Amino acid sequence: MKTRSIIYIDGFNFYYGAVRGSAHRWLDLERLFTRLRPDDRIRVIHYFTALVSGSKRASQERYLRALATLPKVNVILGRFKAKQVRCRVTGCDYTGSRMFDATEEKRTDVNIALQMLDDAHHDRADRFVLVSGDSDLVPAVDLIKQQWPAREIIVYVPSRNPIRGAAVELRSAADKDRTLPLQLLPRCQFPATVSDGHGGVIAKPDGW
Repeated sequence: MKTRSIIYIDGFNFYYGAVRGSAHRWLDLERLFTRLRPDDRIRVIHYFTALVSGSKRASQERYLRALATLPKVNVILGRFKAKQVRCRVTGCDYTGSRMFDATEEKRTDVNIALQMLDDAHHDRADRFVLVSGDSDLVPAVDLIKQQWPAREIIVYVPSRNPIRGAAVELRSAADKDRTLPLQLLPRCQFPATVSDGHGGVIAKPDGW
């Protein structure tokens, strides 16, 4: 019998580590993880992200609409918070204000941790597959291993960069760890147009 599993994807960690600037952003997550975990009975794929602002938002929203057509994918949104940061570039001779507007992603780590703990508490799966390299998730992994030692936690680190892909703390906290096999991405793309289930279609964004 296949092992019950739940997938948890840190959306921005996944984006910057695996698909940013590539031709593989139009990714069918259900197809990817079905291929990646053929011996698992995947119950749900939680995809954690936040809506960006500016010119990229329309493409992101189109992708989230495509994900919504997949029965096993559940999108959980955090948010971005505006803040100001100080320029610390050494040798910069700019004489104006050294403060600049920026945004900071909020809630994603907490949302992932809470979902994992809730799933463990309610016995929704025996195997937890975490797709991230973020060490902020180590406390949640440690607590699950302490409170529910029978649960298996597997980490896939999405990275094209060996330094970023080290993720030593998170890998060490898990029962097993892997680097996400990027060679699967080209074979797990949505078609150019996806039926929205209501008589319309969702088209792949230009440049994706």
